[in-house]
This record gives sequence, C-alpha cells and structure tokens, in this order.
Amino acid sequence: MLELLDCQRPLFAIPRELAYFNCAYMSPLLLKSAAAAERGLHRKLTPWEITAPDFFTGPDQARDLFARLIGATADDIAVTSSASYGMATAALNIEVGRGREIVLAFEEFPSGVLIWREVAARTGARIVTVDRPADGDWTAAMENAIGADTAVVIASQTHWVCGGYTDLPKIGARCREVGAALVVDATQSVGAMPIDIREVDPDFLAVAGYKWLLAPYSSGFLYVAPRHQQGRPIDEVWTSRAGADDFRLLANYRDEYQLGARRFDGGERANFALLPGAIAALEQLLAWTPERISATVGALCDRIIEAVAPFGLSALPAAVRSPHYLSLKANRPFPADLPARLAGRGVYASARGDRLRLSPHVYNDDEDVERLVAALREAL
Repeated sequence: MLELLDCQRPLFAIPRELAYFNCAYMSPLLLKSAAAAERGLHRKLTPWEITAPDFFTGPDQARDLFARLIGATADDIAVTSSASYGMATAALNIEVGRGREIVLAFEEFPSGVLIWREVAARTGARIVTVDRPADGDWTAAMENAIGADTAVVIASQTHWVCGGYTDLPKIGARCREVGAALVVDATQSVGAMPIDIREVDPDFLAVAGYKWLLAPYSSGFLYVAPRHQQGRPIDEVWTSRAGADDFRLLANYRDEYQLGARRFDGGERANFALLPGAIAALEQLLAWTPERISATVGALCDRIIEAVAPFGLSALPAAVRSPHYLSLKANRPFPADLPARLAGRGVYASARGDRLRLSPHVYNDDEDVERLVAALREAL
C-alpha cells in the first residue's frame, strides 16, 4: 500500500487558525518557492551578473522537471505563461475544416472554450458540447460524443466545476480511432494526480502553474507531441532560434529553431523573478510524487465527505471523481454568500455553479476538517 505523506503545513505560510481548501482557485506558494523567486527578482539588482547562458539554463531546467512529472521528455515541453497560451498554440496548429466538429465538455473552463469558438467561427466548424452526465461519468459521455466528423476533442482530466474524472487514455484511444486530435487542459490535475503522457498520447497538453503545480502566477507549460513539433509558434521568440546563445550573432536572424517544442516557448521565457519559484515547486512535487499526493489528499477528501454528510452535502462517487477534488452538492440551494460566510470563520473554499468546491492539499489536516465542519454548521 502506498505510504501517505505527513501533513506538510510547515513548508507553507498558512496560519494555524486558517483552513485553506482552495488550491483549485490558487495554491499557496511553498516557502522555498517564494525564497527562490525573491532571489531571482534580486538578480536584476546586479544585471551585469546575468550572462547569456542564464537565458537558457532556467527554462531548460523547468521543462525537464515538468517533463518528468508527466512522463515526457524535455524536448517535448514549451515554457509558457498560461493554459490559454497553450490552447491558442494548439488551435494554430490543428486543422479544423468546415462542417467538422469540435467536442468539449459542458462548463469547460473558458481557456478551453473561447479560442475554439473563434476557430469554429473562422472555419465553419461546429462546437459540440457534451452535457453534464447524470451519473457523473465524463469518460463515457465524451467517448460517445466522438465520431467520424470530430476534428478535435478538448478534454480535462479533472473537471474544474464538478471534479469529475475523465479517463484520458480512453479518450485518446477513441480520438485515434476516428482520426481526431486531442487537446488537454490539465491545469486541475497535473501535480495532484498521476498522468502518463505516453498512454494518453495527446496532440497538446496545456497547464497553468499557479494551481496544483504550486508555482507562481503567470507560469505554465505546454506538452507538444513530436508530430506537431515542426509547427507554427504564436510568438517568434528570439531565444527559440538556433544559435541564440551567441549574442554576438543575433542579427544573423537564423530561420532554424532550437530542438523540439522550444519553438513554442513564450516570450521572455527565462523570467528571472518567477521561473526559480516554479522550479522549486516542481522539485518538491517530484520528491513527494503525484501518486503519494493523490493518495494523501484523496484520503483527506474521503474524511471530508463523511464529515459533511450530516449537512446534506455529497460529492460525486469515487469511481467518477478525481480523488483530490470535491464539488459538494446540497439537498437545498446554498446561500449565495456561502464562501464569504466560511471565510469569516477562517475557512476558504469556492462556489462553482451550484456546488461548493473544496480542494485541499498536503498542507491540510484533520484540524482543518474540524474547522470546516464547525464553519458549515454555523453558515448553513
């Protein structure tokens, strides 16, 4: 049996009197990440100490760490600033013709919808929105929506509203059956649960770093399948060109790109203030491992489900829910200001749709659960 992690609260700046169940909104930074980012920011106090190799070593270290987290290689990873940047890159490189279908889930996050609505309007393709399944089984619902007319499927391993789990290897296999592309927004899952990119085989997988990667805001990564690595980037970033490490010759304007997915990197990818914080976070996640994080947070979620049941609150069944994610429904409507009521009692959560979303991490413990229960008893 997988050994669970002890509570890691000492590695964060979370006051004991506060229960933070809102990682899906924004994670707290690790103390070591904040320190690394501060050191990185201070580097610009002495810019003469920043040398040409520094524009490349940080991004390559980050892409290698993220690649290890998902089972890819460093050459498959672009360093970006957001999930929307990754989605826009995918949309630029996947052919969608008139009359073809773009399949996505009901209430998918805007980053996974807005760019594809633009693609549909421009190409004459049709958006197919998969309704929320009554039984919570997003995998079956998405599989059933994919057919001969499907050009691309937009999927998330964890649905950001309900916490529903989608079996991406199954969706990937179905896409390959019909010749459709698969684009994944893994912002709400990578770092908190395992994923093997080789089993999923997506065309693109985008991640924002400020949630379950525990990284600073405006950090992100994009997996690009080798079959797309000769594609077109959004930005023509000078550091992505071959020979860019020789600053004397930058005006030679090389047409060739650096290896693999580096051509898709975002501008100013070396970000000396933020990237060190992301690197420190990725190192910590790899030390904990996604498997142990998932098991640890999943066990805590099971305790929460049991503890809140007397209030008439329930989550999706474990078989169709991501283990680290709880979106609780009630047998009567929630007060509109429920998150504010909870915050007034030192408990932080989110409302998404008709649900109360709780997203704990390894910094939460049983004392936090007790505080949550007490706050709900008073607030409901």
